[in-house]
Amino acid sequence: MVDSNYYETLKVSQKASQAEIKQAYRRLVKMFHPDSNQETANHEEIIRINAAYEILGDAQSRRNYDQKLRVTSPKINEPRQQRSANTHQYYNERQQRNANTHQYSNERQQRSGNTQQYHNERQQRSAAAAQQYHATRKTGRNADEQVEEWLRVVYQPVNRLLCRILNSLHQQIENLAADPFDDELLEEFQDYLTTCRNYLKEAQNIFRSLPNPPSLARTATHLYYSLNQIGDGLDELAYFPLNYDESYLHTGQEMFRIATHLHCEAQESVVSG
Repeated sequence: MVDSNYYETLKVSQKASQAEIKQAYRRLVKMFHPDSNQETANHEEIIRINAAYEILGDAQSRRNYDQKLRVTSPKINEPRQQRSANTHQYYNERQQRNANTHQYSNERQQRSGNTQQYHNERQQRSAAAAQQYHATRKTGRNADEQVEEWLRVVYQPVNRLLCRILNSLHQQIENLAADPFDDELLEEFQDYLTTCRNYLKEAQNIFRSLPNPPSLARTATHLYYSLNQIGDGLDELAYFPLNYDESYLHTGQEMFRIATHLHCEAQESVVSG
């Protein structure tokens, strides 16, 4: 059921391209965002704009919306006040479905900060990895050959990819800080996130390509959790260009910090092992 004309909200034609819709959204966000220092700043308007862009900004959602719009076109003429109320209701329902970002971050940090729990999980995974290795990989090669192969085929390429991802975030945040509302800087930041996702996917595929030897279970555990933290961090960072909420940047940076710590532990375990 369509309760509001989102094209009117974004002030674009129903025939507008996706690029034009995106441009209109950013223009309106700059105008009404509470942090924009504009006299036109309006939190209520931002809610309506975000709700409209969530639908029109995605090509498939937009097609579904257009179809419903044609079927229920008489309802588009409802009083503007009613349509605005329906938009608020939709946005509030969406907010309820999404976990509160700050609460989510605190819970993750609390779990990550629980040292005893982390060591227990690490020991359990080490035991499971060793058991799986013995059950599925029966070979005549000696342990030294297995270690050398895993370090060459898995650890070294994954380590390089992790370095590329983790060492690049600080500069990207610095670049974005120059003007978080600048379209060009936002495009560059989104391109950076896409590149990181490609690196992450490649690293995950490599990590799963060969079981780790029992003697390197500790290293594999650190890499596993580091990759998971990076994935969660990228998800958080990707929300910022949609609503300019800096809390997503802070949460993403914290997850990258945890991932960096785990990566360092993986490197140290190889050296000490």
